[in-house]
Amino acid sequence: MSATELAPKREIFGWAMFDFANQGYTLLIITVIYGDLFTRVIVGDAPDYRLGNLLWSLALALSYLMVVVANPVCGAIMDYTHSRKRFLFASYLLTVVTTAMLYLIEPGWLTLAVVLIVLSNFAYSIGEGFIASFLPDLGPRQALGWISGVGWALGYVGGLVAAAFALVFLGEVSADNYDTIRWVGPFAAAFFLIAAIPTFVWLKERHSGKRLPVDQNLLGIGLNRVLTTWREVSHFRDLRYLLVSVFFAMAGIYIIIAFSFIYGAQVIGWDENVRVLMFITVQITATIGALGFGWLQSRIGARTTYLITLSLWLVAILAIWQTPALTGLLARWFGVSWQAQYVFLVAGVLAGASLGSSQSATRALVGVLTPKGKAAEFFGLWGMASKLAAVFGMFGLGLIQWGVGLADAILFCMLLFVLAIIAVLPLREARGAEAAEQWRDEAA
Repeated sequence: MSATELAPKREIFGWAMFDFANQGYTLLIITVIYGDLFTRVIVGDAPDYRLGNLLWSLALALSYLMVVVANPVCGAIMDYTHSRKRFLFASYLLTVVTTAMLYLIEPGWLTLAVVLIVLSNFAYSIGEGFIASFLPDLGPRQALGWISGVGWALGYVGGLVAAAFALVFLGEVSADNYDTIRWVGPFAAAFFLIAAIPTFVWLKERHSGKRLPVDQNLLGIGLNRVLTTWREVSHFRDLRYLLVSVFFAMAGIYIIIAFSFIYGAQVIGWDENVRVLMFITVQITATIGALGFGWLQSRIGARTTYLITLSLWLVAILAIWQTPALTGLLARWFGVSWQAQYVFLVAGVLAGASLGSSQSATRALVGVLTPKGKAAEFFGLWGMASKLAAVFGMFGLGLIQWGVGLADAILFCMLLFVLAIIAVLPLREARGAEAAEQWRDEAA
C-alpha cells in the first residue's frame, strides 16, 4: 500500500476495535468502579480516604513509570523486527490475566491489590502505544485525524457497553455488595479478551523484519535506535514541542481519568443514580467529541484542533472545582434549586467532550510527524511522554490532596493545561510533516 492510500475498511475497523476493547479496562478498573472500590472499601480509611487515594496514586504512578522505561525501547525493537502484533498480543494477554485476578482481592489485602493494579495498568498502558503505532499504516497523513477519531469514538462506545452491563449486573460500590462487585475484574478481562479478537484477525503487520546481526542483540539494537533519534531530535523539533505539551496535558487527563469518580463520591457526595448518569454522560459526549473534532481536524489541522480541546479542558476543570459555587449561583440568580451533584453533570459534559477529542488529536499529530519506518519508536516516545506525565500527575495530585484535600487539589490540573497550551504554540504542523517526509533512517 502506498503512503497515499487508505487501508481496507475491515483493517481500519479491526484497528479501532482495540480501542473498543481496552476501554472496558480503563473505564471499569481505573475510572468508574475499581478505583472507588480500592479507596473506599479495600483500603477504607474513612472519612477522608487520604491513604487510599495516596496508594491508588502511587500504584498508577509506578505502572506508568514502568511504561516510560519500556515503551521507547520496545518501539525501536518492533520497528527493526516488524513484530508489533506480537508485542501487542503479549500486552493484551498480560492485561487480561492480571485484571481477572483482581477478583481474588479481599478488603485489607493492600499489597496484592497494588501489585495487580501495577501489572494490569502497565500492560494496558504499554498496549496503547503498541496499537497506536499502526495508525500511520492506515492512510495518508491528512486522513489520520478522522481515523484516530473513529478509533477513539468506538473506544468510548466500548466503554459505554462494558460499563452499562457492569453497572446493571454488579450494582453499587460498597462493602455490603463486595461479593458481587468484585466480579468487575473478571468481567473487564473477558470483555477485553473477546472484543479485541478482530484486531488480531484483520490488522496487518507490513514488511518483514531484518535479520539480527551475529554480534548484536535486540535490546542493544533498540537502545541504539532510540539514541539515534535523540541525537537527531533537532530534526524533529515540532515533535519535541508536541511531546512537551503532551506531558503536561496528559498529566491533567490522567488525573481526571483516575480521580473524577473518586471526586464525585468523596467531594460531591453523589448518589448511585447520579454516578451512573455521569458515566453515561461522559461516554456519549466523549464519543461525540472524538468524532466531531476528528472531522474538524481534517479541515483546520491537528494543531489548531488540539489547542481548542486544551482550552475546553480549562473550562471543564474550572466547572469541576467550582461546582458548589455554581450551585449557589444558580439558586441565587435563577431560583434553580439543583443539588451540587446535578450541577456536577455539567462539568461532566465539558470533560467528556474534551477527553476524547484531545487524546485523539495528539495521537493523530504524532502520526503526522512520524517518518516512515519509525512508527513504533515515535509512538513509543509519545507513550513515554504520556506515562511520564501520568507519574508526575499521580504523584503531584497524591501529595497535594494529602496536604489540602481532594477538593482543592483538583486545581492543579488547570496549571497543567495552561502549560500544555504554552508548550505547543511554537509547533508548525506543515514543517513537522515535511521533516518526517525527508527523514532517512540511517539506523536501519
